[in-house]
Amino acid sequence: MSVSTAKAALERLLAPADVEINGDRPWDIKVNDVRVYQRVLTKGSLAVGESYMDGWWECDKLEELITRVFRLQIDRKFRFKWADVRLYFRELLFNMQSPKRSKKVILEHYDLGNDLFFTFLDPYRQYTCAYFKDTEDLGKAQINKLELICKKLYLKPGDKVLDIGCGFGGLAKFMSEHYGCEVTGVSISKEQLSFAKDFCKGLPVNFVNRDYRHFIEYGKFDKIVSVGMFEAVGFKNFRQFMEVVEKNLKENGLFLLHTMGSPITMKSIEPWVDKYIFPNGMLPSISQIGKAIEGLFVMEDWHNFGYYYYKTLMAWFKNFESNWHMIKGKYDQRFYRMWKFYLLSFAAIFQSRKDQLWQIVLSKRGVEGGYKSFR
Repeated sequence: MSVSTAKAALERLLAPADVEINGDRPWDIKVNDVRVYQRVLTKGSLAVGESYMDGWWECDKLEELITRVFRLQIDRKFRFKWADVRLYFRELLFNMQSPKRSKKVILEHYDLGNDLFFTFLDPYRQYTCAYFKDTEDLGKAQINKLELICKKLYLKPGDKVLDIGCGFGGLAKFMSEHYGCEVTGVSISKEQLSFAKDFCKGLPVNFVNRDYRHFIEYGKFDKIVSVGMFEAVGFKNFRQFMEVVEKNLKENGLFLLHTMGSPITMKSIEPWVDKYIFPNGMLPSISQIGKAIEGLFVMEDWHNFGYYYYKTLMAWFKNFESNWHMIKGKYDQRFYRMWKFYLLSFAAIFQSRKDQLWQIVLSKRGVEGGYKSFR
């Protein structure tokens, strides 16, 4: 395929989204290397991200470009390449989120270095969607999210709480300081746990370096929460995850799950994201979650505030861009472009409403008198 033929094919694909190649609008694509046309057409969505990392193309408003592509589902025309087929069968044949394989995303993403994450996170170190209700400030929006979780769980002083996938410990700290709770955090990220222990020093908070499947303290916890971790569990383990929660939760307890979600059931993640950002990750669908909780829990509340993830990611990118100079000696320019593509393409995912953000509250036997929702 010639360069001119490949370019014309891409122009036809992008035309419905009102995107031009070498146009002058902020969302138009600026090509630096004409080899990008054949690369994208032959290797699909993986090549889109990799060629951006290599500097083969630019865009002033990357999030707007990708939002336009997602809204018209043009991205689906790039999907069926060998990389997608390989991922599908890999997920089908193997448990890619087994205890051994689950460490891959920790090593290649969460343990990249706390200095990287702290260039863009808020003071509570929340690496999950904020709740931008009545505010445009990231720090306030993250406190809103923490407060929302506590209210939805009906937290009260003395509650024993299990935080599965506790991150940097910000939620545990908030629950302990503001609600008088005793919190146990479980994670397999050494970098995050190291910070969390110092962050919560002097509080009734304990952190355990253990896979969630190996943490069973039967009926001990009044409340259980998992924020931004379920995306790494995998469809073959959804039921086991819920069984672990059910075993650890008291009979009258509540469980809150905070997770990104897909409108369609999938068995694999997008190839570029799998290779560079969240290895072995996948988003759950409504039907997958429903099947996982069947017979174990009553669904009390299901809250979608996915658009707030667009605002969160744009705020993260603004901070990352402003503070890049502090860490650029440790990370090279290709890493910078990778991280930029990640943050802005994920912002586009949620701006276009392609994927969602859910907070789901579950009980074992149903809340007596009915559950009161908070928003």
